[in-house]
Amino acid sequence: MMHVSFNLNGKPFSADVEPRTSLADLLRSTSCGCTSVHLGCEHGVCGACTILIDGQIARSCIALAVSCSGSDLMTLEGLGKDELIGELKEAFREHHGLQCGFCTPAMLISAREMIERYPNMTEDDIRLAMSGNICRCTGYSGIVASISAVVATRGASNG
Repeated sequence: MMHVSFNLNGKPFSADVEPRTSLADLLRSTSCGCTSVHLGCEHGVCGACTILIDGQIARSCIALAVSCSGSDLMTLEGLGKDELIGELKEAFREHHGLQCGFCTPAMLISAREMIERYPNMTEDDIRLAMSGNICRCTGYSGIVASISAVVATRGASNG
């Protein structure tokens, strides 16, 4: 067993884990309870396990928990009061950007990070930027429309 400690959603967290424990498995465990972290492919391809590690998008299924000691981790649970996440959630509801909900937490985190970095994206930019997150239900039209609506609203309020 190895000891790991990090900030999780703004609060200190520590645990003893096997060296091979993935960060996603630890986050989904009962001690963390981060049920927004989903496991799809477990190879870092589908994006369902996307979180923020030290403010950067990361796939938690391919990160070892022990490699994150000293880091700041943020899941969708920790972004509950984030203004941009709130806008995205509302847009996803209004523009049918979700169906089963399996990919939604990671889509929201990825979209938030993308809008913060590139606030003036076109639909083509959004499609390219979101290509690392797989959705098997929506066909992406609703997701792109949702993100586009937030980009347009934010652009209108800033311009």
